[in-house]
Amino acid sequence: MKVITRFAPSPTGYIHIGNVRSAIYPYLLARQNHGKLILRIEDTDRERFVEGATELIEDTLKWLGLDWDEGPIVGGSHGPYFQSERKSIYHQWAQKLIASGRAYADPTPSEVIEKYHKECNEKKMPFLFRNIRPENPPEWKPGIPLRFKTEPKSYTWYDEVMGKMTTGPEVLDDIILIKKDGFPTYNFAHIVDDTEMGVTHVMRGVEYLSSTPNYLAIYEALNITPPKLVSLPHILAPQGNKKLGKRDGAKSVTEYRAEGILAEAMLNYLACLGWNDGTEQEIYTKEELINKFSLERIQNSGARYDEIKLLWLNGQWIRKIVHEDGVSALYRRTESFWPESAKGYDDQYKIRVLSIIYDRLKTLSDLRTMTEYFFSDPKINLTMLTQNKFLQKFSESELENLLKLTISKLSELEKWEANNLQNTLNELLVITGKKPAELFSLIRIALSYAPFSPALNLTLEVLGRETSLARLNLTARSI
Repeated sequence: MKVITRFAPSPTGYIHIGNVRSAIYPYLLARQNHGKLILRIEDTDRERFVEGATELIEDTLKWLGLDWDEGPIVGGSHGPYFQSERKSIYHQWAQKLIASGRAYADPTPSEVIEKYHKECNEKKMPFLFRNIRPENPPEWKPGIPLRFKTEPKSYTWYDEVMGKMTTGPEVLDDIILIKKDGFPTYNFAHIVDDTEMGVTHVMRGVEYLSSTPNYLAIYEALNITPPKLVSLPHILAPQGNKKLGKRDGAKSVTEYRAEGILAEAMLNYLACLGWNDGTEQEIYTKEELINKFSLERIQNSGARYDEIKLLWLNGQWIRKIVHEDGVSALYRRTESFWPESAKGYDDQYKIRVLSIIYDRLKTLSDLRTMTEYFFSDPKINLTMLTQNKFLQKFSESELENLLKLTISKLSELEKWEANNLQNTLNELLVITGKKPAELFSLIRIALSYAPFSPALNLTLEVLGRETSLARLNLTARSI
């Protein structure tokens, strides 16, 4: 059997991490089995349609490296790939159900349905439309909802994640297949599309599990063998007590991308959010995920969202890229993340800055705050000296003299490079009798007035002789 999977998002707004994970797993399964991934846009809910959302979906998938074999842009033999353009196809399938007596027009006024809903709530009984099914429905035509005529029975099926599932006839109902506007509901459209497109594995959120018996009834009425069903457990809020939502701090994938999360880190994190290969491995390339992925290792309970873990992974990937492909490979991704003051500086200088700061980055946006002093003189803040735990015990005159001695020794250097600078700094430790944490903290603060900076000799080397000495002199005169 050739594996064919699909990712079928609705263009109703931003694309969140739950959406993306629902794209990653079908992608991995298709690639592992040399099959196909189909991108289908489920845009039949015209009231919630958001202009530009489809392009955002496509751009996000491309950013993550999740290419698709059929769908928008690339085309294919099973189009159209927008459900709004497939209306006639759904109507043809609807006619099959009408002809077999398994679908009917529903002219029931909304107020009658609402009244029945209210009665069911008051009696604390489930609402089942089949209990008020019209006896002599009219001939169906667009403008009237079309409902499935269910034949309640028990269903047993196997879910690739949840295992053997069984339900009784009480969950079956006459669900709507085609809405008043002529567009299908998800309940009907996905069955038609998956069948026409030859989808072998349907992966979707576990929230659809309760609707599966109704889907199975429609498959049965159409004489279709259902595909393999794969229910993906929820991504949970950090507390683990509910499904993750925006109120829990989760951002859209676009926001994470804008904050400097790498595509590799996002893919790595989301793939492992509810799946593992049974080892202690945490860093996975896309190729490793393809090779190691299996449906059997998807957990059947919710996975807690942990942004701290995502940031840690991102830092690991930043270092991995530099170690394997060089600083220039990382630099090519940083264009929009430098501070405003970096404008006008050439690429080579910024690459040098990146080469000594990258191992401290959690996201690329950290560059804005962590490299500012490499491009503009920092504002002098003497309280950083007086409140520093290593410098508090020194008087102002002692700090000034230490700086003047440092300036004098550094000025004697013929060649301003990292090794020479480190040797001079070490000599200063011997001459002054100070500890590295004391002397080096003083010099570091005078150069950057930042909470953190790279190795001192590297910072001096990149800033250069003129800038370094000028900043040390300015602080010495200000004390």
